[in-house]
Amino acid sequence: MGIAMISPAVNDTETDGEAAARPKALPVLQLVDVRKVFGDFAAVDGINVDIREGEFVTIVGPSGSGKTTLLRMLAGMEAPTSGYITLRGTLINDVPADKRPTCLVFQSLALFPHKTVGENIEFPLKVREVPAAERKRRALEFMRMVRLPDHYYAKNVMRCSGGEKQRVALARAFAYDPDVLFFDEPLSALDYKLKKVLEKELKDLHRESGKTFVYITHSLEEAMVMSDRVGVMSRGRLVQIGTPEEIYTKPATRFVAEFFGEVNSFPVRRTADGGWTQADGGPIVVAPAGDDIGEAATVIVRPETMRFVTGPSSADNLISGRIYNEYSLGSRMLYQVHAGERIYLVEVARAAAGGLVAGDTVTIGWDARDAILVGD
Repeated sequence: MGIAMISPAVNDTETDGEAAARPKALPVLQLVDVRKVFGDFAAVDGINVDIREGEFVTIVGPSGSGKTTLLRMLAGMEAPTSGYITLRGTLINDVPADKRPTCLVFQSLALFPHKTVGENIEFPLKVREVPAAERKRRALEFMRMVRLPDHYYAKNVMRCSGGEKQRVALARAFAYDPDVLFFDEPLSALDYKLKKVLEKELKDLHRESGKTFVYITHSLEEAMVMSDRVGVMSRGRLVQIGTPEEIYTKPATRFVAEFFGEVNSFPVRRTADGGWTQADGGPIVVAPAGDDIGEAATVIVRPETMRFVTGPSSADNLISGRIYNEYSLGSRMLYQVHAGERIYLVEVARAAAGGLVAGDTVTIGWDARDAILVGD
């Protein structure tokens, strides 16, 4: 397939005024009905998404959800079975990785073990036949960008720590001067403390460089901390994409809600008067449901929106139970409360716990606005 220009998708339902107000620039990356099929298995099944200039977009999902296959297509290591991928409006389905203005930072980093830090960073510049003096000058600039001291220039890369190797790989990626940087779980092998440092530095580098980042990870914490938008994949499909706040507070499905941390979830059914009742017959108060919610749904209540109730309460929903166990989360406490056959999780500030221990009888409550209703 030859390289061709593709017109951007147009929303047929928008008004003339909305169309006039819509930005004219193409997204830097656009995926339309992208599928990748291996035999009878669709690893990626109909992905549609626009990635804007300068965004930090992270794709998360469980193993086998298709996120790595999607990344390989974006980076030019796999061609889509159908659909199309454009970069600044140019079709790149069959453009090989080395012909694209993009760069992939591998999980393994793929550094040259026999070369110095400087030689690794200079590699893209050497390929472009940049003179030696200019290569060194620019390599040192990239080293400073990723917080590597100048004297590391002559250090063998295999004598660097894990975090330093990560910085070398980042500096080399910037030396390619790509339009888009792709990341394949680059922090997964690092210890927790170093990972937190590099999360902050990656976010700082994104802001300082103005580049577009597309990041793949299993870590929900990485996605929430660093990203402008998060896409959640399941079974080859992109089930939701939005800001970290939207994904966390307004999950589109039960899968998305449960994937982003522990939740209290229970099935409910619509009553004749438009309210909702739990499967065991108990009433439950929730915020008004959208038109896309049918007769059966699932209520999601996050542990931190629940609270222990003593005396008269204005909580919309009240449940009595017994504390089964408690877990320290540093400044917060997580309690497991058994109420009949159901288990509830309640997370509160340590100061608000009031010395509760396993075996105590308690009443827990939450408000309608904190109950997220998702369709089955």
